[in-house]
Amino acid sequence: MDDTKQLFESAKIAGRSLLLLKEEQINCLLEDIAKETEAKIHYILSENLKDLQRMDKNNPKYDRVKLTEERILGIVSDIRNIISLPSPVGRILDKRTLSNGLHLSKKAVPFGVIGIIFEARPNVCFDVFTLCLKSGNVCILKGGSDAKFSNMAIVEIIRSVLDDNDINPNICTLLPNDREVIDELLNARDYVDLIIPRGGSSLINYVRDNARIPVIETGAGVCHTYFHSAGNKEIGQQIVHNAKTRRVSVCNTLDCLIIDKDRLNDLPYICDKLKDDHVIIYADKLSYEVLKAHYPSKLLKEASTDDFGTEFLDYKMAIKTINNINDAIDHISKYGSKHSEAIITEDETATILFESLIDAACVYVNASTAFTDGAQFGLGAEIGISTQKMHARGPMALQELCSYKWIIEGSGQIRK
Repeated sequence: MDDTKQLFESAKIAGRSLLLLKEEQINCLLEDIAKETEAKIHYILSENLKDLQRMDKNNPKYDRVKLTEERILGIVSDIRNIISLPSPVGRILDKRTLSNGLHLSKKAVPFGVIGIIFEARPNVCFDVFTLCLKSGNVCILKGGSDAKFSNMAIVEIIRSVLDDNDINPNICTLLPNDREVIDELLNARDYVDLIIPRGGSSLINYVRDNARIPVIETGAGVCHTYFHSAGNKEIGQQIVHNAKTRRVSVCNTLDCLIIDKDRLNDLPYICDKLKDDHVIIYADKLSYEVLKAHYPSKLLKEASTDDFGTEFLDYKMAIKTINNINDAIDHISKYGSKHSEAIITEDETATILFESLIDAACVYVNASTAFTDGAQFGLGAEIGISTQKMHARGPMALQELCSYKWIIEGSGQIRK
């Protein structure tokens, strides 16, 4: 506990110097990190291989842990994209002068010290640190054991660049792999201002239930795509295939296809491309009867109630047949996680109803839920997808990593 407390204290102290950095200095640091990451690609991949060698390739987490040269170059591109974005710090959100002459301004400021607890994906180290640096925040990282060597290598690169630039490296702190450290972080009220968990529902629920620090819930995504009676089947096939198979291990992946009963005859066409990716379908009775003559039997299963509301993070998908849009909305309300939901329709009335009544951070019309991502929204890399309603919702990028404070300037006013 004493060692961990020292890490927390050092991170908080380091935050003071971070507040004094100018945007130009921060951008130079980010460029140096991008260059050093490019130069150390082979080192990162060799450490990542150590993690992969400890895993079963059939484990859905394997793809989340895996880094490739292409993925690292994508991370470098995201870092440079963040450089191009304006700093959110210091923005004046409101300004007014009172009748007594007091000048008030509402100013965006960093949260301070942000603790990130995440599973598997080592790219989170880069995403979190670069966004925190650009928004003036210190980050304390607690990664999972699956990506132990990858996380250590990435943080080592970041801290070496900071050290070379005479910046306190404790603005990026990686906590030990011990699980007990999570509870210490969740209770570090004197040092940490905000906790953001990134991972499955069990992690997020644990953090929410045990933290004594404000938490922003992110990540768990039970995502639906509803093929409405007025949907275009060509568009439907493309969207369902992309939303399900583009990258199954991420939270914006399609988990359940909902289809109107009167469009069941189009279901074999809509699902046709899924069999090429060996997607296992858990179909309700009506959809199963339609698909059994068209979809490979080894990939087609009869759905149970447990298959609805499941975040598969795998080449698996449920299908639910409903009577109308109201049934679809009811199903999503019951089983969704308020992450990303989509409708495929050419009907304007259905579009308006779906947009109005679906309670989710991102609501799509005739588009794949795979776009729920900070970089895709033009926000730079995101620190997570918030599924709650306080402060931030959807992709959390630079602006969402700021709080605000009021600045009151006077000339001797006192209150009677």
